[in-house]
Amino acid sequence: MPHLSPEELMERLRMARDAGKGEHGSSQRVKLQRELAEACPAFAPNLLYLARFLLLSDEPDAEGQDPFAEIQRLLEQAVQASDRSAPALVELAYFHDSIHNDFKKARGLYEEGAAKALETLEDAWAGLLNSLILEMKLQEALTLAEHAEKVFPDSGRIMGAVHEARQAAVAAGLSPPQTVDS
Repeated sequence: MPHLSPEELMERLRMARDAGKGEHGSSQRVKLQRELAEACPAFAPNLLYLARFLLLSDEPDAEGQDPFAEIQRLLEQAVQASDRSAPALVELAYFHDSIHNDFKKARGLYEEGAAKALETLEDAWAGLLNSLILEMKLQEALTLAEHAEKVFPDSGRIMGAVHEARQAAVAAGLSPPQTVDS
């Protein structure tokens, strides 16, 4: 069977989720999402949606096993397939926290997920600051710079962008020149 394109994967996921909107749709939704998981076991968005849906529904498990075993397997597969992405790690942490009452394991997953999310936020804010400066949206850049500086005071990338935003605001007459205490 040839691999599905990203567009085909998203279309099949959308169709499966739409199938769950009818009166008898939840069984059809689970069936379609399980088929998609089998066809593409590395498609983490489907794995996460399916795990969440199974956790919140009363759908029977796939193979007559413990209903939580399938959910845990799907979440662990999503963590692996997503290269340990923040959303997948946090979903697995919630599962261990709320279903297994394994707070120690959950805490480690939460910490890893938070660290990954912060890395992404740092990259996003640094890029967004640069874009705002280039677009001369300096008031927005200054507001973001204030937040970014508080969250990432040790980030060279953030602090460089914060400095550039402040320099651009001074040059544009939006801020007074900053003095540096010696």
